Amino acid sequence: MYADHPDLVLLSARLLDPATGAFLPQTALAAARGEIVALGDDHDVRALAGPATTVVDLRGAVVTPGLVDGHLHPVSGAERTRGVDLSGCTDLTGVRATLAAAADGLAPDAWLRGWGLDPNTFGDRPVAAASLGPVLDGIPALLDLFDGHSQLASARALELARVEGPRSFEQSAEIVCDAHGRPTGLLLEDAACEVVEAVAPKPTKDEIRDATAEALRRMAATGLTGGHAMDAVGDSLAVYAELEERGELALRVRVAPWCQPGADQRAVAELIALQGRGGALWQVAGVKMFMDGTVDNGTAWLEQPDCHGQSTHAFWPDPEAYSRVVTQLHAAGVPTATHAIGDAAVRHVLDSVERACAEHGGAVRHRVEHIETVPDDTVRRFAELGVTASMQPTHCCEYTRADHTDNWSRRLGEERASRAFRCRDLWDAGVRVVLGSDWPIAPFPPLGVMAGARHRRPSDLSLPPHGPEQALTPLQALRGYTLNPAWAAGDESRAGRIALGFRADLTVFAQNPLAVADTDLAALPVLLTVVAGRPTHRDASLG
Repeated sequence: MYADHPDLVLLSARLLDPATGAFLPQTALAAARGEIVALGDDHDVRALAGPATTVVDLRGAVVTPGLVDGHLHPVSGAERTRGVDLSGCTDLTGVRATLAAAADGLAPDAWLRGWGLDPNTFGDRPVAAASLGPVLDGIPALLDLFDGHSQLASARALELARVEGPRSFEQSAEIVCDAHGRPTGLLLEDAACEVVEAVAPKPTKDEIRDATAEALRRMAATGLTGGHAMDAVGDSLAVYAELEERGELALRVRVAPWCQPGADQRAVAELIALQGRGGALWQVAGVKMFMDGTVDNGTAWLEQPDCHGQSTHAFWPDPEAYSRVVTQLHAAGVPTATHAIGDAAVRHVLDSVERACAEHGGAVRHRVEHIETVPDDTVRRFAELGVTASMQPTHCCEYTRADHTDNWSRRLGEERASRAFRCRDLWDAGVRVVLGSDWPIAPFPPLGVMAGARHRRPSDLSLPPHGPEQALTPLQALRGYTLNPAWAAGDESRAGRIALGFRADLTVFAQNPLAVADTDLAALPVLLTVVAGRPTHRDASLG
C-alpha cells in the first residue's frame, strides 16, 4: 500500500478500460508524483488522503485514460488564429461581410488577419484576392486558408512585400500568378507564404505565450490531457518551457520539429541532438517532415494528376533526398511523422521506411500523417511495416461531401474521392490508427473528432455521411485517443490505460462515451481533466 499521502483521490468512479471496453472492478484511484499509485474501493482509497490531498467524489462519472490529440499545433496555432475567424463562412457573401466587419475601425495601415478560409466558399470563382471584391481595397490583409498550407494576400499586402510576379523556391511552393504573370494573392506552401509574412506585424513573445496558454486551457476543458505537436517553429520550445515553469502547461506535449527540403547532414544531426530535450510535461521526440501539400491547393502528390492537371510533384523536389534523411533519422532511432496526403506521397514514405528498416532494423515507430486517399495495396503495407496511421476524421466530415461536390472531391475525381480517409480499412488491416484534429486546421474538441470518426457526418448532422463504411466503432474511436497514441509515442507501458504505475492523465465524462449515440457524443459533458495528477479542468457540478 502507498505510504505517503497522494496528491489526488477520485471516488465513486466508473473506471473504463479502453483495451476491453469494460469497467474495472475498482471504484476509486489515488495519484501521487504524477502516477496512479492506488486502485481500490472508496473506503480504502479515501483512507489514503491527507490534509493536502484533492478529493473528488465523481458520483458515478466515467473515467478514461487521458485523451491525447495525435496531431495538433499548439503554439503556431495560437499565433495563426489571430484575427477574424472565417471558418464559419459558407459562401463568398459571408466571407465578404465578415471581412468588412473586421476592417471597419481598423487603424490606418493596420493589417487585417484572418484564418479558417474554406476554398469551397469561392464556388466557381478562383481562390484569388479579386474574388473578394473591393472589401480589402487599400488594406494589407493576410488570410490563412483552412488547410494551413496556403494564404490569400490582398493587393496592398503584396505591394508591401514587393511581390510583383512568380518566384522560385527550394521546396514545392508557389506565388500563384495569372496568365499575365500578375500575382493573384494566392500563396501556396510555407516558403511562398513567408514572403508576405516577413513584412506583416508579429505578435510579441509574451502575446504568443499567453495565447498558447489560453488555447491549452480551452483544450483541457474539452478533455484533452496531451497532444503530439507537429512543429517546433520559432520559439515554441521556449514557450513550452516557460509555461511549465509558470504552472500553465495544461497539456502533456510531445514535440516533433520540422525537417524541410534542403536539410543537409548538419541540420539533420542537429535534429537528432535535439531529441529528449524538454521538461516534466513536454519533450522533443521525433521529426516532422512533408512529402506533399494538399489536394485543395493542387499541391498533393498523386500518382495521376487531379482534374486540373495539378498535384503531380513531391514537396521535396528530390524525393530521394527525403529517403536519405529518413534513413539517417531511423539509424539514430528517431521516429518520423510525415505529412503525406496523396497516394504517390504515401507510397514514397512507405518505400523510404521499408528501405531504412532493411538497412538498419525495424524498431523505430514511424508515422504517416493525414493519408487522405490511398489504394488497397498501400493500406496493407502500413501493417506490414508497422507504420502508424495518424488521421483526422473531421477533415473528411467538414471539408468534403458525400455527393462529391466539394473542391477536394472534384479535384480527385470519383474513384479517388470514394476511397477517402480510410480509417476503418486501415484499422481492419491491423494498422494502429491514431486520431487527432490538426488544430487549428479543424476544431480540437476530441469528442467532436471521435464522433466524426464514428458517424462520418459534418457538424450539420442532417447531411449524409461521407464513406460510412469507413466509420470506426465507439471503442476503436476511444482507442484512437488513448491506447494508440501511447503506442505511437513508445509509452504503452506507462500511458493509455488506468493501471498502477501509469501516468495519472485522466478524462472524466458524465456518461460512458461508448454508450452515447454517435450523433450525441460531441455534446457529452467533460467533468474533469487531470494531467500528472493535477486537475486542469473541473466542472462546477463537481463542487
